[in-house]
Amino acid sequence: MATRSLWRTGRNLAVFSATVCGGSAAAAIATSEDPAKTLKLLTTVPIRLFRDSVTAASIVFDYEYSLWGLREGSVEISKVKHEVHLRSARKLQELCFRNGGIYIKLGQHIGQLEYLVPQEYVQIMRESMLNKCPVSSYDQVCEVIKKELGETPDKLFSEFDRDPIASASLAQVHVARTHDGQKVAVKVQHTHLTDTAAADHATVDFIVNTIHRLFPAFDYRWLVDEIRESLPKELDFLVEGKNSEKCLDNFRKLSPHIADYVYAPKVYWNLSTSKLLTMEFMDGAQINDVKTIQRLGIQPNEVAKLVSQAFAEMMFKHGFVHCDPHAANLLVRPSPSSKRSILGKRKPQLILLDHGLYKDLDFYTRTNYAALWKALIFADAKAIKENSVKLGAGEDLYALFAGILTMRPWNRVVDPAVDHLVIRGADGDRSELQMYASQYFPQISELLRRLPRVILLMLKTNDCLRAVNNSLVQESSLLTFFVVGKVSSEAVIEAKLLQRKSLLCWLNVWLAEILLEARLFGMQMALWLLQLRKALSWGN
Repeated sequence: MATRSLWRTGRNLAVFSATVCGGSAAAAIATSEDPAKTLKLLTTVPIRLFRDSVTAASIVFDYEYSLWGLREGSVEISKVKHEVHLRSARKLQELCFRNGGIYIKLGQHIGQLEYLVPQEYVQIMRESMLNKCPVSSYDQVCEVIKKELGETPDKLFSEFDRDPIASASLAQVHVARTHDGQKVAVKVQHTHLTDTAAADHATVDFIVNTIHRLFPAFDYRWLVDEIRESLPKELDFLVEGKNSEKCLDNFRKLSPHIADYVYAPKVYWNLSTSKLLTMEFMDGAQINDVKTIQRLGIQPNEVAKLVSQAFAEMMFKHGFVHCDPHAANLLVRPSPSSKRSILGKRKPQLILLDHGLYKDLDFYTRTNYAALWKALIFADAKAIKENSVKLGAGEDLYALFAGILTMRPWNRVVDPAVDHLVIRGADGDRSELQMYASQYFPQISELLRRLPRVILLMLKTNDCLRAVNNSLVQESSLLTFFVVGKVSSEAVIEAKLLQRKSLLCWLNVWLAEILLEARLFGMQMALWLLQLRKALSWGN
């Protein structure tokens, strides 16, 4: 009954929205201060709303018709569900590409939600949404550049490639060369994106609120609120440039021990505006291109370790976090400051791209989040509950929150074994994760509604980092958890030092540091023994 209701609702929404919006268009245009922009919105919103409604109704009907009469738990229903998931994911993929803009960003986000959506959706969105986005024509690129800088690309640059090397949801990147010979990457916002973004927000807002009224368990209004807050910042490329400089400055001041191993492209401010960003061109391997990374003389496990350390430092110490670290935004190259080892290996340098989406974590949130991860790494059930509650999960959903962060069930989260958080890429593990996602969907939705939006973005960041790690080492590496445990523990100790400055406090902190080092040393020894045991078993 619910799915039939949604089918009828989708059909009625499309007809109703087109009628109402069309009937009021003339009056709105006549009274608008910008008639052209208003006309664009009033013609775009009904079309997208109609397209959204038809796609949603088609997906719901496919599920209802295909699964009708099949027994839950049977082999047949599993096979049919897989086929419907694939068809529906492709329909959603097509909708995202046709609408573009925000919809592609939503598709990218869906590609990280392993704990909430079927694996078929995750796989299709990850494969298509990162670097296969729609491309603006060269004429449209020239229109943006001339409007922003007053000249066409051929006059501003000595060379300018007409074809982009990458295209994302909000912009595309062209390779160029300045008149003084510097090779640069020019990021150009898609034409009229500001207008379509407003239309996208209106349609997404309408759809999400309507679905929530029909099915209260599906409450994703927080997603609309987050888009409303973050999108204007992402559409201002001057903010992105300032974010990249602040990020590097934080590493130099707060994490000097790894500052040489983290880099962001230099910004050419004289050739940059809110819709155009000219940056130093970076040569490097994409973070999930393991073969190229190995050809550069870099070990993938060293890259995984560096990624974990860099983002742990941002989350637990800097409080200024790059929240979109998917594979297309991370490059790797040999560190310019390192020399080859005897075996010909090089230290990696992580290059961070696309600095449009950052979040500030206040001292309270940052400290509690660090304490939570410390508790997760060391399987401290009491501290996990305490810090989860402080972050908003509540007394009833703290175990679910821990499970989403680690992608492990509660019994594994609190298992004292050194490798208790490691996810092995076996089908059994994946099936278990999907089972939990299906079984606890209402509770997951409630948790996401309840958590502060900044923590929701930390979840998104965590999902992206997990996907990157899996592509580098094929399974979640115990070494990366060791790194996260070390950085989060250090952050907790530093926070205590800042809060209390008595001699007794200093002595307590000093003792805590000694105990931490002993605990980490024990964890490192267990890691070596585990690796030795695996090596011996492989030898046999």
